[in-house]
Amino acid sequence: MKLKFLLVLFVATSVVSCGSIKEIPYFQNMESGDTISLTENQVVRTQPNDQLSILVNSKDPMLADLFNLPVGQRRVGSNNGNGSAYSQYISCYTIDEKGEIDFPVIGKINISGKTRGEVAECIKQELIKRNLINDPTITVEFVNHYISILGEVKTPGKYMLSRDNTTILDAIGMAGDLTIYGLRNSIKVLRTEGNQQKVYTINLCDGESLVKSPVYFIQQNDVIYVEPNKYRSRQSTVNANNVRSTSFWISLASLATSIMSTIVVVLSYSSK
Repeated sequence: MKLKFLLVLFVATSVVSCGSIKEIPYFQNMESGDTISLTENQVVRTQPNDQLSILVNSKDPMLADLFNLPVGQRRVGSNNGNGSAYSQYISCYTIDEKGEIDFPVIGKINISGKTRGEVAECIKQELIKRNLINDPTITVEFVNHYISILGEVKTPGKYMLSRDNTTILDAIGMAGDLTIYGLRNSIKVLRTEGNQQKVYTINLCDGESLVKSPVYFIQQNDVIYVEPNKYRSRQSTVNANNVRSTSFWISLASLATSIMSTIVVVLSYSSK
């Protein structure tokens, strides 16, 4: 009888465990060789308050320098109290509320909603059209493109977007992946769209819906939040003491009831 009871208890525990394990793996509906069409690539575009580094180069360096912002120096500390240490940095353009920057010699240029390549081409054409430089090479880099990753990840924080086409998976990788307590099927992405902030929910367990999500490609200022599972939430009880939690006692009572029911079934079966 004891052996039968242990067997029943083991099966019941295994069923509960399997239900939890199903919530852990990513891309559960994807097999080797599957092909899924990605959502339309949302290229990062400029917005008001973005900061850009714009460098102009040509065969005549002295002429190109007329269109480049000066290199500044920033005080970063002191050397044994006898002087200050400085580091160099390149000045940046900040896009104003009208979507414009004030470019040397040329003046105001509207670059709102453009990609890095489009900004470079716009400035290049202005320089050529005004006969200022005949062979300009323009390099444009975003300076303040960041995203925030919060919740149940290994290293939450603020991360810089160093390239275009950064995916939600890239972002999660930056933060060291989800912890075992993070909900894979309910990750929130907060995105500013115009004057509104829209909330999207993605499911890492469903590979097809993930890659077709409008937030599969991350944009500047996105906030990614990984919700905690029920186990982690229960740990945030009064004084972090589960014994004082009502849900703890309810769970304990439920477990005791299940065990007693199992014992009754086993005893009934054995008495026959």
